[in-house]
Amino acid sequence: MKNRFLELSIYNPLLQFLLLLTILFFLIYLTKKLTRSYIVKNAIEPHRRKLILNLSYFLYYTLAFFISLIIFGINLKEVTVFASSILAVLGVGFFAQWSILSNLTASIILFFYHPMRIGDTIKIIDKDFDLQGVVKNITGFYVLLYISEGKREITIPNTIILYKGIELVKKKNNS
Repeated sequence: MKNRFLELSIYNPLLQFLLLLTILFFLIYLTKKLTRSYIVKNAIEPHRRKLILNLSYFLYYTLAFFISLIIFGINLKEVTVFASSILAVLGVGFFAQWSILSNLTASIILFFYHPMRIGDTIKIIDKDFDLQGVVKNITGFYVLLYISEGKREITIPNTIILYKGIELVKKKNNS
């Protein structure tokens, strides 16, 4: 009697899974190459490359996970019930911590549409926040600003940067 699991055919789940892994590694390699050439060509900061790669990896791994479930014949209805339960709990958690969700959303908007970059000198135009400094880092939740008076570094939530007026005092020299 033949062992169905070791049988070499296109319908073998193990062979299909190995093919999926090969395609996944090829996509990761291709994404790294294309992102690196795009970053160099357009002079984009390295931390943005890392963010683009992480988002791509998340998409690839999620897709590979669901394809693996299909390959091994796991009932997707049960998986969707489990996933929707997890998402409901996360949704309640994010609603309870609205500022976390708004900071993450603001970071995405800052990443794609704001002219401020690392190394730029900015001034926050607001009566409550009279700050001017050099942008040291932009993360998912805050912007790290170096204030030369007092030689201090402060973190400002991304929502403040997004909702308040920002004046670009001096752009970083890209040469």
